[in-house]
Amino acid sequence: MSIPSKKTAPSDARIAENKKAAFNYSIEERHECGLVLQGWEVKALRAGKAQLTEGYVIIRDGELFLIGCLISPLRSTSSHLPADSARTRKLLMHKAEIQRLIGKVEQKGYTLVPLNLHWKNGCVKCEVALAKGKAEHDKRDTLKEREGKREVERAMKQRQR
Repeated sequence: MSIPSKKTAPSDARIAENKKAAFNYSIEERHECGLVLQGWEVKALRAGKAQLTEGYVIIRDGELFLIGCLISPLRSTSSHLPADSARTRKLLMHKAEIQRLIGKVEQKGYTLVPLNLHWKNGCVKCEVALAKGKAEHDKRDTLKEREGKREVERAMKQRQR
């Protein structure tokens, strides 16, 4: 009698990532939300046709909504349902967590930003961050740190030769 093997998640479970978020915002907290999708959107996400760079999260009537996330429809999408690539999508999260986030977002300077879309147990999840906007000088500091790390790596490579 053999033991059935467990299905493992694919090594690349990330669908889309918002790389601008870490540059433009200082991330305070991270939360994982479910996402309400239509059938054609799931197929498009499997093909990797998503973009989060202009996306943001708003709270309306005690619910979270993802706005500005683009999911491009496939050419084989059904014609009986119109495919709107930039439609507003509802995020699923426990009510107590949403209430806590509402209190924090109402504070000055805090916002909710989508960080990435990923697969978890066959479902699409969205990682949302409670973030505070960075000032221009903070962004320059980030660039300086990044350049410093590159210089160190270059020096280490030269030394190893």
